[in-house]
Amino acid sequence: MLEVNFDPFPEIKTERLLLRQVTPEDAHEMFYLRSSEALMKYICRPKPKDLDDILAFIQKVRDMIASNEGVAWAMTLKDNPKLIGHVSFHLLMKEHYRAEVGYILHEDHHGTGVMHEALQAIMEYGFAKMGLHSVQANVSQENTASRKLLEKNGFVQEAHFRENYYWEGEFLDSIIYSRLAPAK
Repeated sequence: MLEVNFDPFPEIKTERLLLRQVTPEDAHEMFYLRSSEALMKYICRPKPKDLDDILAFIQKVRDMIASNEGVAWAMTLKDNPKLIGHVSFHLLMKEHYRAEVGYILHEDHHGTGVMHEALQAIMEYGFAKMGLHSVQANVSQENTASRKLLEKNGFVQEAHFRENYYWEGEFLDSIIYSRLAPAK
């Protein structure tokens, strides 16, 4: 079974990004990301009503990391500590050496390649440091930008589940993508 330890927190630096631990100081930016109708269009999760909701979410993320049940990073540009996005392995299936990846990015940074850069970095961390064998992503059928991002990062579509998810009065399809660890 996969054994992970996120203490000390695994900060990651890329050419343009710093992937660091989410803190309560990120609350305003995180609230914006997770309450934006446009950014949350394909993320079927309740939107926060206020900063208390987002602070509870941040604490939940920090508790997940402390209990080694998953890991999440605040995305910032190296020269600016302001949170611009969030990436995570939020569903860790230790018995299967598998995790689910999730991400969200402020629209000011869409199309700049920073999410590709962040995803490359955490995938390398997941395979090389965590010992993952595979990573999956659950994507809305209509989310073509996310599907292209995953394909650009070596993910392949594994499944298309028809109307398998009920959200806000509708049955929705799910597309499952996955990527295997590089052969050793």
